[in-house]
Amino acid sequence: MRQVIAAVLVTAAFVFSASCGKGDHEASASDRDIDASEQVKFDAERHPEKIVVALGIGPGSHVADIGAGSGLLTVHLARAVGPSGKVVATDISADVLGLMKKRLAKDKLDGIVEERVVQAEQTGLEDGAFDAILLAEVDNYFVDPVAWLQNAKKALKPGGKIVIENRIHRRTGAMAAAQKAGLVLQSETNRIPSNFIAVFTI
Repeated sequence: MRQVIAAVLVTAAFVFSASCGKGDHEASASDRDIDASEQVKFDAERHPEKIVVALGIGPGSHVADIGAGSGLLTVHLARAVGPSGKVVATDISADVLGLMKKRLAKDKLDGIVEERVVQAEQTGLEDGAFDAILLAEVDNYFVDPVAWLQNAKKALKPGGKIVIENRIHRRTGAMAAAQKAGLVLQSETNRIPSNFIAVFTI
């Protein structure tokens, strides 16, 4: 993790997990009941099926969901790779990952997902293990997105990809960071209202 002023790092870490509408940082987040309407609203606004297509994942794939929060998107990744695949879902908050566990258990997907508590500027991923890494509305919160992406490249299998999904107004920054990190743009779409999906290889 890059050394920054403590207050700035704490703020970035908090927002990192709250991104994508996936995080929930109430003191007892893991004790909340799962609200089915929250998932319905998320799916209607974010079109997770298009993100899954961009990732190019299927049964048996290994994928990382960075800043996964309460798992609104993670459940779709788990369905796509199951039952023989694996999703590693990272977040800075153990509480919010507890809420994810409840969501996954409700949909009988908990055996497919491994939750990991990580530091905001760390990938938390092992080298050469992933077919795809997803950053959904989270890359703009890194203190040093170029360094983060450079480290994330090491976690990809040969032919693996990094997918960035974010708001249109954050596209310029995301593209610049990806280029500086040595990523190659494979494809891009803005078929999600207000958001773009960019697929990168190394």
